[in-house]
Amino acid sequence: MFRFLRMGEKRVKTAFGFLVLTLLMANLALSACGDSTKSATTDDKSDIAVGSLLDETGPLNIYGKPMADAAKLAIKDINNNGGVLGRKLKLVSYDTQSDTGKYTQLTTQIIQQDKVAVLMGGITSAAREAIRPIVDRNKQLYFYNVQYEGGVCDKNTFLTENVPTQQLIPLTQWGIKNVGPKIYVLAADYNFGQISTDWVKQYAAQFGGQVIGTDFVPLDVSEFGSIISKLQDAKPDIVFSILVGGNHIAFYRQFAAAGLGAKMKIISSTFGVGNEQIVLSPAESKDIVVAYPYFQELTNPTNQKFVKMWQDEYGKDYPYITDLAEATWNSWHIWAEAVKKANSLDREKVTAEIEKGLTWDAPRGTVQMDGPTHHATFDITIARANDKKGFNLIETQKAVPPAFEQQVCNLVKNPETYTQFTPGQK
Repeated sequence: MFRFLRMGEKRVKTAFGFLVLTLLMANLALSACGDSTKSATTDDKSDIAVGSLLDETGPLNIYGKPMADAAKLAIKDINNNGGVLGRKLKLVSYDTQSDTGKYTQLTTQIIQQDKVAVLMGGITSAAREAIRPIVDRNKQLYFYNVQYEGGVCDKNTFLTENVPTQQLIPLTQWGIKNVGPKIYVLAADYNFGQISTDWVKQYAAQFGGQVIGTDFVPLDVSEFGSIISKLQDAKPDIVFSILVGGNHIAFYRQFAAAGLGAKMKIISSTFGVGNEQIVLSPAESKDIVVAYPYFQELTNPTNQKFVKMWQDEYGKDYPYITDLAEATWNSWHIWAEAVKKANSLDREKVTAEIEKGLTWDAPRGTVQMDGPTHHATFDITIARANDKKGFNLIETQKAVPPAFEQQVCNLVKNPETYTQFTPGQK
């Protein structure tokens, strides 16, 4: 109970009332700030805005276009099956035009102006690292659906594709066993290629091999004459390709033209995710060995249904469903399942559901989210490019975990971690 002074009673009461009103308005304003998804309720029947940032034009569109198609198909599938929380999803997407600089502007825009419930996107690791600080400042839920060099540990970020312990270990081990121990690495000249090369060196030594040479290639390079000469002089057993983007496809063409395929073999952690085998002639891509969680040739019932749905939507003449497209499809469904289980769009509640080890029956097989690391466990298949612009499956390793990330990252115990661990760091 408040007691007012008699002198100037009306003025004091008015001033006090204004103060109470001001405090009330300030409290309401503060309640509205921060995580934009907290105010969403199941009573709201409006469409839910969800965001996608992908390179649909420029040299990285060899990855971005299939991923964008996968996002559209996933949203359509989710909506056709009732949406989430009784509401439809509305995809807000922007073409980042293979320009890392655009990610900063568009990430801020899609979060603060479009107010998306979740953001998925980024292709290169440089793009991801442009996105993450903005995501963290805005407490935005973010999915990165591209294979990468590993080690990201961030409460707001889920990373649903393969990391080095899942891909580079089986690929390096297979190459040394079946081809030979001497390895020459060609990698894209940015953080993904550089850190991945460090992993290849470590794994080569572990399995009795040796990296005898490395070259880092800028993304705008398409002339590989000097590198071809180095390979001819070095005479490796294996050329390990970690090349990225449309310009780098020229390497495979120039390698074949030089007749090096009879003297050394290419294994790659990136070939095929940009449909390089479609662009190149069968003679230029035949026998390149890769390792991914997904290939269109997988025969499980879920994949057969997925391929039919894709071809019904985009036509049977669609070049090839890439691993990154399938990963994008998976992530949209994983997020939708988590929202349903949480019965909320709240970032923390959705994150908690995924951290319980949410599983998804994916075209690649079972995907189980690894709660503490925000990565995933799934099968990895080694395959060889064939003369039909596809792949022949060689062998599959079941339920391969993100082992390095499990050693260094536990976001359940340490939720304030926002870093990236690198080889040798624990």
